[in-house]
Amino acid sequence: MIGLFARLARPVLRAFDPETAHTLAIAALKVAPHGRPAPDDPRLSVRAFGLNFPNPVGLAAGFDKHAEVADALLRLGFGFVEIGTVTPLPQPGNPRPRLFRLEPDEAVINRFGFNSHGADVALRRLAARAGRGGIVGVNVGANKDSLDRSADYVRLLEAVAPVASYVTVNVSSPNTPGLRDLQRAEALNDLLGRIVEARDRVVPHAGPTPVLLKIAPDLTLTELDDMVGVARARRIDGMIVGNTTVGRPKGLRDRDTARQGGGLSGRPLFALSTRMLAETYVRVEGAFPLIGAGGIDSGAAAIAKMRAGADLLQLYSALVFRGLGLVNEIKAALVALLDRGEAKALSDLVGVNAAAVTAEDWPA
Repeated sequence: MIGLFARLARPVLRAFDPETAHTLAIAALKVAPHGRPAPDDPRLSVRAFGLNFPNPVGLAAGFDKHAEVADALLRLGFGFVEIGTVTPLPQPGNPRPRLFRLEPDEAVINRFGFNSHGADVALRRLAARAGRGGIVGVNVGANKDSLDRSADYVRLLEAVAPVASYVTVNVSSPNTPGLRDLQRAEALNDLLGRIVEARDRVVPHAGPTPVLLKIAPDLTLTELDDMVGVARARRIDGMIVGNTTVGRPKGLRDRDTARQGGGLSGRPLFALSTRMLAETYVRVEGAFPLIGAGGIDSGAAAIAKMRAGADLLQLYSALVFRGLGLVNEIKAALVALLDRGEAKALSDLVGVNAAAVTAEDWPA
């Protein structure tokens, strides 16, 4: 029922500017009829970060920024939902307009800048859904004017650990000035050291809380070497590859909108993000699982992402152009692959093409 509701709403929402449409979509999900998705094929289940995912298709952070509709989204068939980015204190983010569709490219540019209702509001909403089940991760970020951004991340992890399935440390958004400096080896080592110490400290009252690191697709390979080395040394639980790109791939057709500042996501990001995923996979060497994000807009794209090294998947921008039916389309493609005998289990797909992807020419 909720899927039908979403299909009927989609053409209406496209008539509005992107941010207004997003606000209306959240409002619609709050009042959408309740219902349960059809049970997933058991072969789609994935064990990662100590968690049991019913299927590998997740919703990336950025849609449910303020933890308003996580349960409605899970009912749409997602295997997991990541809310946020949540900041310690409320902040408005950057001025509007700050969200742009590149219609002919099936891409989106955003420069939201961590607009957040703040940790206290997110905590209340997450606590209210306690006991309902489903995997809901929390993406955390620092306040723009914070004097100690590392302390912001530690404070957030300590606060949300009791109500989060996992916590994602977002140091890769391009829309908060200076944030990506935390990806540098020395700064990242200090940050993750403090984060992991906090993760272990809260176990007695919050239980185990997996910590993931979300990285940019714009890293050089030397920077990636450093980041993976730090992540492995600090024994984090996983990585998400990757965030939006500040680059503008060749071939974009909506050249005027492409000039807008901010991070680009959607179909044009697929090649770069998949290359960075494969590069990360070969460097991680199985030390922890990876979530692949960026440009997943079909079952074939999802399968390619897994073959490049993803245990789990996240999407968001493609929903703007393909609708929520994309979730079931991807799951059906994975089941069909298993039915054809191309793999005995989804885990057999993970990383099988990673080495070959890293040998290709760098994406333009």
